[in-house]
Amino acid sequence: MSQVPKPVPTGFTEQQLHTLFELISDGVWDWHANTGYVYRNPAWYAMLGYDSHSLDNSVLTWENVIHPEDYPRVMAHFEAYLEQRSEAYCIEYRCIRRDGSHLWVEDRGYIIDRNEDGTVARMLGAHRNIDDRKRLVVQLELRNQSLESLVAERTRELSWVNQQLLRQLDENRQLAERDSLTRTANRYHLEKTLHQECERARRFREPLALIAMDLDNFKPVNDLYGHARGDALLIELVEQVRPHLREQDMLARWGGDEFAVVLPGTTLTQACETAQRIRKAVAELAPVGECRLTMSYGVVQWREGENQHSLLARADQALYRAKAAGKNIVAE
Repeated sequence: MSQVPKPVPTGFTEQQLHTLFELISDGVWDWHANTGYVYRNPAWYAMLGYDSHSLDNSVLTWENVIHPEDYPRVMAHFEAYLEQRSEAYCIEYRCIRRDGSHLWVEDRGYIIDRNEDGTVARMLGAHRNIDDRKRLVVQLELRNQSLESLVAERTRELSWVNQQLLRQLDENRQLAERDSLTRTANRYHLEKTLHQECERARRFREPLALIAMDLDNFKPVNDLYGHARGDALLIELVEQVRPHLREQDMLARWGGDEFAVVLPGTTLTQACETAQRIRKAVAELAPVGECRLTMSYGVVQWREGENQHSLLARADQALYRAKAAGKNIVAE
């Protein structure tokens, strides 16, 4: 057990000491543990809204003014100090004033005398009014919480705006790269993708093929049945072609009634087989009046050192040969 501290010499008589307590503005208390008597100075009573010395001079008076929510915490700290498990007694808590309001105090105490068995004989302490400071802290915390909430709200708003901007950018990108009628890739997207695929084919030594396609005798459809029917036909055509393409393949509208298919990782033989499947599918489209629909196909495979422009030009030449050979033909 720790050494029992000796009484602190005050240099004052009890009367002089209590007279001094009467002059102190903080709420001073003097607990005589052996008798249970507790002296409290006038400032202690005034702080809690009571007339001087109007309450019982017992520990129970102190316990009764502690806020119920703070009571367990205060008692645990107080007992830890009495049992020498804590080096000091200093704690902040709320007291209940006479009018029922709550007042924050800082309670400090020091044992000045112990009995022979080590138990407390006498303890002096003081309650200091810290209500203004605590309320200011609460206000600052609330203001900080409000600021944090505002920041969080603004962050959410900015996140939403950013998402809208990204969505709009994506929509704009799609508009810039999609054909407005058929919703396939447009010529700009075709050339950009073909450039990337040519670079990939060069880098990884993989095959790359391109199919150029053109409707045969499309002009009579527009002339005889109108451009609206011609537009509808192009949409039908795209829907007929898509099922014969892989996910990695790209279908693009190259011109008015001209289309192209980019086929990554595909040899010339495989691309010709794909073109033949598309040719048969297109032949199954219902005629538009007297106009039966067919397409001509030019198929090429990428060559070492070739760029997208050269590849497109060769595909166009192959398509021209298919047209010259009688149309509805796959030419290499």
